[in-house]
Amino acid sequence: MAGSGNTNKPEAQQRHRQRMQRKKEVVDAAIARADQTKGLLLVLTGNGKGKSSSAFGMVARALGHGMRVGVAQFIKGRSDTGEEAFFRRQAGMTWHVLGEGFTWDTQNLERDSETARRGWGVVQKMLRDPEIDLVVIDELTYPLKYGWLDMGMVLSDLKGRPPMQHVVITGRAAPQALCDLADTVTEMRDVKHAFQAGIMAQQGIDL
Repeated sequence: MAGSGNTNKPEAQQRHRQRMQRKKEVVDAAIARADQTKGLLLVLTGNGKGKSSSAFGMVARALGHGMRVGVAQFIKGRSDTGEEAFFRRQAGMTWHVLGEGFTWDTQNLERDSETARRGWGVVQKMLRDPEIDLVVIDELTYPLKYGWLDMGMVLSDLKGRPPMQHVVITGRAAPQALCDLADTVTEMRDVKHAFQAGIMAQQGIDL
């Protein structure tokens, strides 16, 4: 293999050990500083694919630890996705589909607003339940962006949740006030997307 011979030289081995030792010291110091425990608020935003998939990965992780999880899906009105089919069968799982489809499908402002407010009532119950360890609020940014939900109310409910309850919020264009409150904010972006080439959503990948 090209270049592999240099890695066997004593000097190269020594440099590698020194680099890894410095890296280990930095990582160990960061771990030592992280001495707090609390319920986290995570926001997954941006135009890229994978926000909800990332959130559902955390759902799997939490269930693997025997934690109780609640999922609330705004906007999306379908109940035939692979993640819902799988997670609904798991112990400790509560799943709510709160939307009636994307707003450009319904085209009814009053109906969309009422659906969002009714859905938030479901979320409020989960945010007040100390027995639920993780709450995923999927596509929440849309009801906030369109003004269907009061931002002050949403932020207040998030702040008032049980101290050790984790919350993951997904959706494009997360409002700054929500990002400011969050402990972790991840912005995803597309480098390339099959849909832009005319390829429809694929089962097991997108659905």
